[in-house]
Amino acid sequence: MSRSHTRVAEAVRDEACPVTEVLDRVAGKWSIGILIAAAHGPVRFTELERAINGISRRMLTLNLRRLERDGLLIRTVYPTVPPKVEYSLTPMARELHASLTGLVSWAERHRSAIAEARAAYDTASEQRPDTD
Repeated sequence: MSRSHTRVAEAVRDEACPVTEVLDRVAGKWSIGILIAAAHGPVRFTELERAINGISRRMLTLNLRRLERDGLLIRTVYPTVPPKVEYSLTPMARELHASLTGLVSWAERHRSAIAEARAAYDTASEQRPDTD
């Protein structure tokens, strides 16, 4: 491997790894649902469990802890019997929610164009001889 190739690989690793780690965390299967559900105000564990179809209690607990650790959720425990716990978004998570909303809008606007492009690609690839 050449020196310049090594430097490029190191630069990509140094810049992309932290970004990839964050995106993997916030774009996870369950994280997006949790962030969207919590965006509408403080939400309790059972409300999240009902709102996120298919999530187990264990996965919900793990994801809530990760999002809290990452500074995206605030966990508030009220001293009642039984204890009442609510989750709400941090300012950083509110900013992320706005970005997710923009991404969803983009996907909705371009859904049919993407479907058309896929169909055209599939048709063209069926007519093309295999060269790979």
